[in-house]
Amino acid sequence: MKTFKTLILLAVSIMASCTKEDEKLILRSDIQLESDVMTPEALWAMGRIGAYSLSPDGKQVAYQVSYYSVEENRSNAVIYVAPLNGEKDGTLLGLGSDPVWLSNDKLAFACKGDVWTMNAKGKARKQLTKTDGEVEGFLFSPDQKRVIIIKQVPFHDIIAERPADLPKSTGRVVNDLMYRHWDHYVESIPHPFVLNLETNEEKDILEGQPYECPMEPFGGVEQLAWSPDSKHIAFTCRTKTGLAYSVSTDSDIFLYDVESGSLDNTVNLCKDCSEFGVVPDGCLPYECDNLLDPTKTLKDQYVNTDVDLKDRNVGYDQNPKFSPDGRYVAWTSMERDGYEADRMRLCIYDLQQDTKQYVTETFDSNVDDFCWASDSKTLYFLGVWHATENLYRTDLEGNVKQLSNYQADFGSLQLVPAASDEAGNGVSLLLERHDYMHPADLYLCTVGNDTVADIKQVTHENDHILSQIAAGSSEPRWIKTTTGEDMHYWIIKPPHFDPSKKYPTLLFCEGGPQSPVSQFWSYRWNFMIMAAQGYVVIAPNRHGLPGFGLAWQEQISGDWTGQCMQDYLAAIDDAAANLPYVDKDRMGAVGASFGGFSVYYLAGHHDGRFKCFIAHDGAFNLEAMYTETEENWFSNWEYDDAYWNKDRTARAAKTYDNSPHRFVDKWDTPILCIHGEKDYRINATQGMSAFNAARMRGIEAQLLIFPDENHWVLKPQNGILWQRTYFQWLERWLGQK
Repeated sequence: MKTFKTLILLAVSIMASCTKEDEKLILRSDIQLESDVMTPEALWAMGRIGAYSLSPDGKQVAYQVSYYSVEENRSNAVIYVAPLNGEKDGTLLGLGSDPVWLSNDKLAFACKGDVWTMNAKGKARKQLTKTDGEVEGFLFSPDQKRVIIIKQVPFHDIIAERPADLPKSTGRVVNDLMYRHWDHYVESIPHPFVLNLETNEEKDILEGQPYECPMEPFGGVEQLAWSPDSKHIAFTCRTKTGLAYSVSTDSDIFLYDVESGSLDNTVNLCKDCSEFGVVPDGCLPYECDNLLDPTKTLKDQYVNTDVDLKDRNVGYDQNPKFSPDGRYVAWTSMERDGYEADRMRLCIYDLQQDTKQYVTETFDSNVDDFCWASDSKTLYFLGVWHATENLYRTDLEGNVKQLSNYQADFGSLQLVPAASDEAGNGVSLLLERHDYMHPADLYLCTVGNDTVADIKQVTHENDHILSQIAAGSSEPRWIKTTTGEDMHYWIIKPPHFDPSKKYPTLLFCEGGPQSPVSQFWSYRWNFMIMAAQGYVVIAPNRHGLPGFGLAWQEQISGDWTGQCMQDYLAAIDDAAANLPYVDKDRMGAVGASFGGFSVYYLAGHHDGRFKCFIAHDGAFNLEAMYTETEENWFSNWEYDDAYWNKDRTARAAKTYDNSPHRFVDKWDTPILCIHGEKDYRINATQGMSAFNAARMRGIEAQLLIFPDENHWVLKPQNGILWQRTYFQWLERWLGQK
């Protein structure tokens, strides 16, 4: 492995021409730890592997790594190239992100908001687009004659444009919902432009349309795909704005003809006989965008229908990928509108037969990423089952086979071109992999007939830091819930674990509320660093989480304070009673988002179990959150009904009657409340209200408020402050006796 000093000299010699002259390139940290204990500084010194791409001959991988400087409070991404056989470390090519191979010796990449090219040694850099930093993503056509670039276009259908004679006014005149999303006010939206590289002309695919592509707030170029012959583009779009957008998750996959360059003959692959934004007479009612009444409960509109939900395609449809032979388009698909956590299936559309089918119906969990095999008849996908994210295979008939069973998570995958499989040992895949004690690295996986035959680590991005740290360990445990069902939870133990000792213990409450507690790696809710500070962590896969069947996952909707809370208490009670190293007199509960809500609720219902609480970005007052959150489909579905409806359902009445703010009179335990003021999913007033309530009740409390953070904590110094405040609070109340 090259030394850090060597990397600095190398970076100086290949300094990217797109680097600002006054901005120093941040490279791999040479941090030296004073002990073998993981620290916040060590966590933020780690390189974070992002996008990666395989060369056409399958012998090299180009990959992005982001490095952070706590001192400068910023980050940058750089690109490495490494041989896929893992025989030597990656070679640093310089500043850039999202690398894509154009040939075995040429790469395209993003830098400072434009598209560049360079050779495989990082030389001969050339700026391809000159947009003054407007490009947010790009995707080359297979023939490399065109490239899709994502740019923002002005959007003032919801927020009125500022008067020309008042350019410095800061007020916003809002005329409908979805005026802000995630962490920003919506005064522009992303559109895909097709740039002809031969003529330098560009065409906005959605010119004049008020719709996003990719969809905000998290969508990227994965929501578009080129056909193998470069003649068509499949793209994801939700043809709704304002109130209709705010209550619907109904996005579709559209097929766009590049040569005609017109939306008039763009076809909606999700709804029969419909063109872009148009539902002709004669279409079935369930295919029409106007089916749903945004003023009524979404679930009620599915009652007494004789149409199979599997054929609706009225939920999220996104991330299309053409088969290598161009005959099929595959995408991930949800059945129901307004339910953002519905089961994600794999849908296949046959362009020759004009038919679609679902090929993962026997897998009772989500398809999180997928890729086609070279035969255009097989697909590989990643999915969570029993708290790990593993590799699966399906064919066009829906025969699903699990191929791996690691106590780890795979995060993404790409098919290795067949030319790289010199030994003839079967299909090879490149996957990102991580677990509780290891951040992301790339692994080469060889698949046999029915299993993973071999797996080899390709990158070793953070070995120089991990080698200095004593790792903890994790193990699964199964118990019975109060319903008599089996529930899984993870036990994460400290490094140098001594079973004869008593350890302070944390109950981890997951967010979502339908996000899996699998072997994830987080740079905030990081179990390795929690264990390193001397804590045992109990992380239940309670009702509501995927990977244990759809019925288990869906139980939580409309029952936020019911069975899932009993599951939390069952897990921590089991640990206190049956794990001799758990100190039942030093237990705390922590969590973010729905996990923060869970903490606020448990604060009024824990019967003395816990000695302190930490809630990050949690909902505190559900009536307030119903109208505060920007994506109204979420509260519509999860709460079951609006709070103002006098005839609301019994489940909805239970939800509002059991909102955490109604039980502050029972709070008796110190609590730390954390929130970001740019969090428009769960507004900062929720965290402030909880803190204010605790102090007004005379309870020890602390508020950590971030004016410049959203639902996450993204800035390095804020991240360090978060970790320090978190562990100082735990030490104060759960420290040594």
